[in-house]
Amino acid sequence: MYQVTKGQWNGYETIILHSEKLEATVLPGLGNNVIRLWDKIAEREVLRTPAEQDLDYYMTKPYHFGIPMLMPPGRIRRGRFTYAGVQYQFDQNTANDNHIHGLHRTQAWTVTATETTDTHSAVTCVFNTADDADWMRQYPTPLQLTMTMTLSNGTLTQALTVTNKGEQPAPFGFGTHTWLQIDGEPERWTVKVPVTGIYELDEELITTGTTAPLGQYEQLINGMNLKGTDFDTVFSKGEHKPEALLTRDDGYTIRYSGNEPYFKHWVLYTRGVAEEIICIEPYTWLTDAPNLPFDDETTGLIDLKPNEPVTLVLDLSVQHAEQN
Repeated sequence: MYQVTKGQWNGYETIILHSEKLEATVLPGLGNNVIRLWDKIAEREVLRTPAEQDLDYYMTKPYHFGIPMLMPPGRIRRGRFTYAGVQYQFDQNTANDNHIHGLHRTQAWTVTATETTDTHSAVTCVFNTADDADWMRQYPTPLQLTMTMTLSNGTLTQALTVTNKGEQPAPFGFGTHTWLQIDGEPERWTVKVPVTGIYELDEELITTGTTAPLGQYEQLINGMNLKGTDFDTVFSKGEHKPEALLTRDDGYTIRYSGNEPYFKHWVLYTRGVAEEIICIEPYTWLTDAPNLPFDDETTGLIDLKPNEPVTLVLDLSVQHAEQN
């Protein structure tokens, strides 16, 4: 039932994890992105998957497909901040000369292990930022990133272990930009995300640190139908568990959750009025966290001590109507 096989996407090797219910396709050579999650039972694509002809677009904006990793997520004002006496200057790649969505794009990760047991299939990949001159130019503290992806029954688990290989503390933020398909039927889908407030954005779409009431989005607490929604919104989870549910009217449910205490914020994004997709994005840090006048508990900035690994875990589960 559980297998690990290999495939190809535009000449790049893929690793495919198999369970009885799902197939997860990983692209280690281009950012270690999960580019496909195929539901064998429902015979549907769970994620927005790049086609072969999308290579040029993928190389430009790899975070528009699958489950791309953002390190760090969101915008940084002018791409600039200082931390523990070290200056960081990220490329200014948006309007207003800000930075968006971090340094992780299409770097090649090394597959170090695969595993198949009676209960799961798994692959482990490693990337050392010291091997990437462009990364080190912007973020001069070397990190070792180890990602283990495990497929067990109907759940894909991503466990990212981050180790600071430098000599001083370093700031870290992580998120994903997970593209979930709603099949052109937004009226059939409801999103439920326990949140407590909306982070206000300034004219440059950077958080001010001020939290506003949920207002119309109070429905998210118990479930909000996606028809007519237009999300590009940053939410605080407050004291709630970091867990989101996307449910179709026949009971088909996608559950997305992160480990505490790290995942503190959610972004919902529909790319205009909801039609084909909704991105449900768990973030550890708040946009522009190093520049905000708040403590790490509030922003979610992770203070990476030298040689003290931190592991961030995300679970994406597909539950069919009969399971619910």
